[in-house]
Amino acid sequence: MRRKTKAVKVGKITVGGDAPIAIQSMTKTETWDVEATVKQIKELVEVGCEIVRIAVPQEQDAIALKEIRKQTEGIPLVADIHFHYKLALLALEAGIDKLRINPGNIGNINRVREVVRACEAQKVPIRIGVNGGSLEKDLLQKYGTATPEAIVESGMRHVRILEDLGFTDTIISLKASDVNRMVAAYRLMAEKVDYPFHLGVTEAGTAFGGTIKSAMGLGILLSEGIGDTLRVSLTAEPHEEVRVGWEILKSLELRHRGVTVVACPTCGRLDVDNFVEIVTEVERRLAHVEEPLHLSIMGCAVNGPGEAHDSQLGVTFGRNVGMIFKDGVPMRKVAGVDIVEEFVKEVELLRIEGANVKPLNKALVSGIIDG
Repeated sequence: MRRKTKAVKVGKITVGGDAPIAIQSMTKTETWDVEATVKQIKELVEVGCEIVRIAVPQEQDAIALKEIRKQTEGIPLVADIHFHYKLALLALEAGIDKLRINPGNIGNINRVREVVRACEAQKVPIRIGVNGGSLEKDLLQKYGTATPEAIVESGMRHVRILEDLGFTDTIISLKASDVNRMVAAYRLMAEKVDYPFHLGVTEAGTAFGGTIKSAMGLGILLSEGIGDTLRVSLTAEPHEEVRVGWEILKSLELRHRGVTVVACPTCGRLDVDNFVEIVTEVERRLAHVEEPLHLSIMGCAVNGPGEAHDSQLGVTFGRNVGMIFKDGVPMRKVAGVDIVEEFVKEVELLRIEGANVKPLNKALVSGIIDG
């Protein structure tokens, strides 16, 4: 069961409550470069990003936000601010939809109050973002290192500052590069507050290692019903973060978007020579598809018909000939050299028909999560 939280609006996107878990990413351009930043924002949205965060380290970046906002109307934007409250005020004037700032880091209470009142006036929420790599010195002395307890105590300090000012449109993130520490911190915080959580394993690493760490950390929490929005932080192009985020949600059947391809890992029973290339090319050719479709591509007849039964479209190979299935029913045989073209054609026909997603076996999914 999903954790009950209050709902917070970030532009047109609702975070928390009963809203779908939202996918976020962050631009990796220099924000003052308006053309490059706008281009990357639009590229992120095209691959499924729903909320885009932008770093605002300097005044020229904050000033650029006004033009960026003008060219990205309707796209929820988050200004990422550290230490400088005036940058936060400039970002709010530019029309951003959420502020990522820790109130305890921007000086005396009068500065915090000024930012909070500006957020209230424009109905802009604040995300408190605690990072295990930048905890307060007194907490590091108290706990010895960035323990889950230290991360939560830091987060609660910022929460109380906002609550004392009567501000509760708050989202919380408690990130660490260590998966177990991150998971434990969110579990602890879930016992203390009902604010929505932004999930992430910070500094997760490269596209390969970072994907695995993020899938483990986010997958554990999401399967426990914890989490309302997420970012997969990778040392890679930002669109990869979005793709991985969607795959995590799709794998847990929390959301559906685009093509899901079930493909065998290959073994000595393989009945087609270029199986890996076929699967890769099918995925590439269908990357533009936004409708949720469940497909299977199997290299032999052992598991192929069974997987095809649970897919909207499937193909099973036998001696360089592929049998295309639709909803588990054999349709026609296709020569191996033609399979990519013919299979993609069938997918496009399925889209025209307006096929709905075929859900995975719920009992199997429940067994995986509970077991």
